[in-house]
Amino acid sequence: MQHDRNTDRALDLLISLAGADDAERVRERIGVPVRPAAQRPDRWSAVHMIGGDAVPVSARLWMLEADDPEINELVVLSGGLPGALELSVLRGEPFGPDGGRALPLNGALRGRPTPEGVTRCAPGEAVPALRAVCSMGQGKRAATRLGRADWTAVIEADVEEPLPGYARWALALRPDCPGVLRERFSDHPSYAHRMSTAGIVASPEEYVREWRWALTVLMVLDTGRWAFPTRMPEAEAVLRPLVLGSLGGNVEAWAVLGQLLPTFTGTVPELIVTAGAIA
Repeated sequence: MQHDRNTDRALDLLISLAGADDAERVRERIGVPVRPAAQRPDRWSAVHMIGGDAVPVSARLWMLEADDPEINELVVLSGGLPGALELSVLRGEPFGPDGGRALPLNGALRGRPTPEGVTRCAPGEAVPALRAVCSMGQGKRAATRLGRADWTAVIEADVEEPLPGYARWALALRPDCPGVLRERFSDHPSYAHRMSTAGIVASPEEYVREWRWALTVLMVLDTGRWAFPTRMPEAEAVLRPLVLGSLGGNVEAWAVLGQLLPTFTGTVPELIVTAGAIA
């Protein structure tokens, strides 16, 4: 079977989750060669993959969480990173769980000017600035001025007395808003729509289960094998049982999946189950 490069990438990701013996037979039947799963492409190919319009901004955050200066450089160069997060990268602020250390800047980021119009609150000013918000514009400006170290104070302030609604929305729309804080805003009827429109997704697991255009999701996850490898087990925990249960070593089911994949508008789980049922 002939596939384009993007379909091959998506199929390779799924085949890698099948058993070793089944995977070999499936690759032979549908013509998908083995490729190094975590091999980082050349610099500008990597920038292109990260910078695609279909890559949700939360996936770029998962990349920054690796606290890898080389990955940070690729993410910034790819564009599409909110100014507040780019400023955090340029200031060496860590995103991962082992925070507390300044990260070095790699290559093109050394000497890069800070994003235009993005500044930081002085120590102790973040919460008062958010309390003073009276419009969405003010909320966005106040939220943009937060540094990574300000989130703890913001969470404590919202627990003590809820922040103004516009401030809460602006904070929730920051990709790095802590989950514990975003959950406090999630009872609004339009919450899910606003988050989806902004490219905000809580986790790779949610991304697999709920986001549409299966090919797009799988291409982002294929990029994740080298760009956010520590978060990939969350996606694989959803995908592996589906692959083993609906496809397994059934080469005809895999062939059907390969035919459906380029134009399938549903989620990846829907694709896998549909292919298995048709075969």
